Amino acid sequence: MSTKDNNTGFMKKFLFVLVSSIVLLACSDDFVDVDSFDEDSENFFNSEEEYQSALSSAYDLLQSTYLNVMLGEIASDNTLAGGESATDSPGIQEIDDMAHFNVNQQLRDIWGWMYGGIYRTNYILEFQDKIDFTGKDLILAEARFLRAYYYFELVKWFGDVPLTIDRRIDFGEQNTIDRAPKSDVYAQIEDDLVLAAATLPVTAADVGRATKGAAQALLGKVYLYQDKFAEAAPILEEVINSSTYDLLMDYSTMFENDNENNIESVFEVQYTDQEGAGFDCLQCSEGNVAVGFNGIRNYSGPLFESGFSFNIPTQEVYDAFEINDARQDVAILDINAWADANADVSFVEGFEHTGYYNRKYIARQGDANIGDANLTNPNNYRSIRFADVLLMASEALNRGGISDDRAQTYLNRVRNRATLANVNATGESLTQAIYQERRVELVGEGHRFFDLVRTGRAAQEIDGFQTGKHEVFPIPLIEIELTGNRWAQNPGY
Repeated sequence: MSTKDNNTGFMKKFLFVLVSSIVLLACSDDFVDVDSFDEDSENFFNSEEEYQSALSSAYDLLQSTYLNVMLGEIASDNTLAGGESATDSPGIQEIDDMAHFNVNQQLRDIWGWMYGGIYRTNYILEFQDKIDFTGKDLILAEARFLRAYYYFELVKWFGDVPLTIDRRIDFGEQNTIDRAPKSDVYAQIEDDLVLAAATLPVTAADVGRATKGAAQALLGKVYLYQDKFAEAAPILEEVINSSTYDLLMDYSTMFENDNENNIESVFEVQYTDQEGAGFDCLQCSEGNVAVGFNGIRNYSGPLFESGFSFNIPTQEVYDAFEINDARQDVAILDINAWADANADVSFVEGFEHTGYYNRKYIARQGDANIGDANLTNPNNYRSIRFADVLLMASEALNRGGISDDRAQTYLNRVRNRATLANVNATGESLTQAIYQERRVELVGEGHRFFDLVRTGRAAQEIDGFQTGKHEVFPIPLIEIELTGNRWAQNPGY
């Protein structure tokens, strides 16, 4: 039995019905008619098992971040929306074209699903003092890590967002809760991660749970997003020097299903092919939905499975790799070269076809795919890789004026694994080399749009990007309406 199979019980869903209209998790309109656990929720949390069940529920919403990852590429210059036609999933097409507005199903999903995760962590922390048992401090630390993770996604996507801590949002409170400045949200994220890192173990009892290194790495990233280089560098170097993680020397195996949770994995979102869902409730799937969306349309042939041909890499990003870079054909599948090498390959060209697919996250043959095959792929998302930590540390050291020598060392560890020569540049030239390395190392993993925004390069790299508007996305209109139109919309929307 695989490690993931051993961990299935931990990652299974434990659904709580949410009564807050701010938290949009409904699979259908009649979902809200189900009797709510909130009617007697104060009678919960009477045993360690109940705390663990609630924690599993809080982890569960990580699986819905497949959408954040996919759109983090599509919104950037790395990929195009693709799909079947220009009208296939209009919200995705609008984000690709920088034509999105305040009515967009995908943005509403990100908002609702991330707040669903926050609601579940706050439910645990609201009752953190109800009973005592050995190991409760670890549960609370994991809840804080998860809350920080969800809030970080929200502040990246929307900027100022409502901030609630250690309590659930009850129906009616949307009339009094305001959006908090993103500086306040970041401060809370930092507090949660500092507390989590102080308590979490170096190695988790169950694969998929948060660890000390995961909390430290995420904290370093949060600092980096705020240009707090002096704070980011030491915490990221602590992860590097912990001897807990290392680069996986064979990059070609990095994203294969039989090599998940490896030595390079600092934090992975766990998926399974044992329980699917449907298009009326995508967040209900235990599988990585993005994998089916990224797949080759009407594909027949060896190794891969068919999919919906979204998230199509551009010629530009394929050409961004240096000659003889070992990562190029592992990260991006050249379908024409693949067809030339395999006579039995056939496929249909989708909308905006470039000839390339996100090879890191497309379906492989041999998975169970119970339910809808395109919605139940078991490919884990490598949320934080050690290579990312090395490059973040390199950037913090260089941009913070701390040490170009150490910045070169970390950058070159990543480059050498890719069979590339050392970079010896300093100053701004080194900064540009780090930016370039992040693009090719992390392509397809959902970081590109936010890297461009936080470093002020988005307007020059993304067609249609408007400075002062597109750094964040619009608050879904329904959320503003639920507050009685008290919230101001993000500028430009």
